[in-house]
Amino acid sequence: MTHRHHIAAAAPAASQATTGPAVAPAPLRARPLRIAVVGGSLTGPVLALLLLQAGLDHVTVYEANPDLPTATGGILSLEHPALDVLDRLGIPQHEYVQFGFETITQFRGYGPADDRFVQRQYPGRFTTWTLLHQALARRLPAGLVHAGRRVTGISADHRRPMLHFADGRREAADLVAFCDGRASIGRRLLDPGRRLHYAGYVAHRGTATIRPGDLGDFQRWEPRPGLQFNIAPVPAGSDWIFALNATTEQYTTWFGAPPEQRTFVLPHHVSPAARAHVDAYAATHLPAHLADLVHATTTRMAVPVMDIDLPTTMAWPVGDGHAVLLGDALAPVRAHTARGANNGIEQADGLVTALRQHTRHGADLPGALLGWRRRHLLTALAAVRQGPIIADRLGLGTTRDLATAVVG
Repeated sequence: MTHRHHIAAAAPAASQATTGPAVAPAPLRARPLRIAVVGGSLTGPVLALLLLQAGLDHVTVYEANPDLPTATGGILSLEHPALDVLDRLGIPQHEYVQFGFETITQFRGYGPADDRFVQRQYPGRFTTWTLLHQALARRLPAGLVHAGRRVTGISADHRRPMLHFADGRREAADLVAFCDGRASIGRRLLDPGRRLHYAGYVAHRGTATIRPGDLGDFQRWEPRPGLQFNIAPVPAGSDWIFALNATTEQYTTWFGAPPEQRTFVLPHHVSPAARAHVDAYAATHLPAHLADLVHATTTRMAVPVMDIDLPTTMAWPVGDGHAVLLGDALAPVRAHTARGANNGIEQADGLVTALRQHTRHGADLPGALLGWRRRHLLTALAAVRQGPIIADRLGLGTTRDLATAVVG
């Protein structure tokens, strides 16, 4: 008896057979799925490593900044789901978590007495952009990241997505994942109707080479409505962010361009007037030891706090292929929500799950991307909406009435 006959004989009788149509074998792809990742900061490298781990090894990362490996960034928080993604990539926490605290200590100079000093548990860990980026970059294979490649357009060529670059070159892919931050070229190309809107305040940031003796966790100081000072230990000292209200005109005067144009202020953009403004508020409203630390900080940057029109989708067809937006490219959130890096990492993990079902089991790719959108878009919308609510409670900026998005 052949193996085929044996299986047939062992099949249940018609009266015992399960109902429902038979599942046809998954069709094999004629060629590997080619994936282009635009953006080499955090979400892009996480996505690339997850893709490689899933066996999707036709991956290329394009980064516009030719000097990104030399860049530095401040404190950021990672919740447990994002930390778990990094664990599964084989990145030990000690590489990017240098301080093991899980608390936020808040000092408030107004409001109810029992709310003046509060210590809260944070469901995760704190790191810095610099530490996490370095940990990710160490694991990316040589030649995977193409630095200094600025995307300028996307089109469908022979039914495949085609990326256009500033140097005139073009590159084809089956899927393009834009992970290129809150000033995303991908968002401008795929969803041009959604714009960034200045929220009316600035996150002034400094990296100090000294660390206060009592700085053992993330501290939040709110002396009065309209300002918030956050400080946390980092390996080289301490990192602080001073959120202060500012008009568009003030921002333009201090940093040389309007907030919608200069969405990130590098140290050479910080004018003496901007520095003096921050120093004056620190001297007036912060404890003396923190005011002195701010004044002594030479390396300073700033970020205008922005809102975004709410997204209604995360994926777009381009010919027979697709393009997607992830993280801040999809929907940048206010820092108060602590969801920026978390959204990007969790969305990258979910996208790879969808692609793995497509490549391993023949799942319909548009359907898989629709499921990915339904799982992650609501979380992104909630974080965008939450930012103005928190800021209004703190007396920061202006409150925008964010429209309600319909999620299909």
